[in-house]
Amino acid sequence: MKFFLDTANLDEIRKGASWGIVDGVTTNPSLIAREGRPLKEQVAAICDIVDGPISAEVLSTETAAMIAEGRELAKIHKNIVVKLPLIKDGIAACAALSKEGIRVNVTLCFSPAQALIAAKAGAYFISPFVGRLDDIGHNGMDLIRQIVAIYENYDFSTQVLAASLRGPTHVIESALAGAQIGTMPLKVMEQLFNHPLTDKGLDQFLKDYGKAFGTQPAAR
Repeated sequence: MKFFLDTANLDEIRKGASWGIVDGVTTNPSLIAREGRPLKEQVAAICDIVDGPISAEVLSTETAAMIAEGRELAKIHKNIVVKLPLIKDGIAACAALSKEGIRVNVTLCFSPAQALIAAKAGAYFISPFVGRLDDIGHNGMDLIRQIVAIYENYDFSTQVLAASLRGPTHVIESALAGAQIGTMPLKVMEQLFNHPLTDKGLDQFLKDYGKAFGTQPAAR
């Protein structure tokens, strides 16, 4: 499973990249807005940090404008993946851009029917939102399993990018369900490292060595 960071904050991206486990980055207009820098400038800076797919979302909602904007975003860097909303105009734009060889991440997916449509339009990624479905009383992980099954049935090449992952359990369940990618905030990625027995075991190893050889454990 590939790990993407869901953020536009350069400090967070640098921190995650330093661990050597970040394969890409997803952004959206809300995340870009928090950084107070125009979209093109911010995603270009992100491309300088992470050598992997960087999703940049269009701001238009009409097909022709989405296509034009998508083409401009794709020119920023070879790693840009154009992000389009799962609406009729977005799907039409996805079909057009995909035929031009531009990779598209279709976002805001909340049903298997929507995921099927995106795959037929040639989407490179589909982004089903797990946490937001959980928020309204649905089991978001069921959606991941359904999409994976449908794509396997028909040998679609579209990759499942599990989004709106709120904690380690979402990440692990997405991996078990067969999602090729999980995108998450930095705090969720940090939580994947944690286990009390790891901390306890390491402390004991260092204390035992220190007792035997008179050294102090290094501060962590």
